[in-house]
Amino acid sequence: MSGHPRAHLDDVIHAPVRFSIVAALAAAREADFKFVRDTVEVTDSALSKQISTLEKAGYVKVRKSAVGRRPRTFLALTPEGRSAFQRHVAALRDIAEGAALPVPDGE
Repeated sequence: MSGHPRAHLDDVIHAPVRFSIVAALAAAREADFKFVRDTVEVTDSALSKQISTLEKAGYVKVRKSAVGRRPRTFLALTPEGRSAFQRHVAALRDIAEGAALPVPDGE
């Protein structure tokens, strides 16, 4: 890897709330909107706004259906979103492990 690992961070995913949303979705094939909202601890409107950004980036797919008479919204990472999340986490690990730090002379 050339350059500092931060060059591999994904600007869309890097925002703390979006990172939390993508991390929650990475653990499942699909998740209910309310589950994600409660897991990430944000309001409906805040989650909707962040989901819109992730959906425009092609990282999240939104599926609406009805359970009984109640409308439900389900969220899932797209294959592109899952790959972007894996690359982002790898870059964070590289940064945390000091992968970009030069080895001091004499070691």
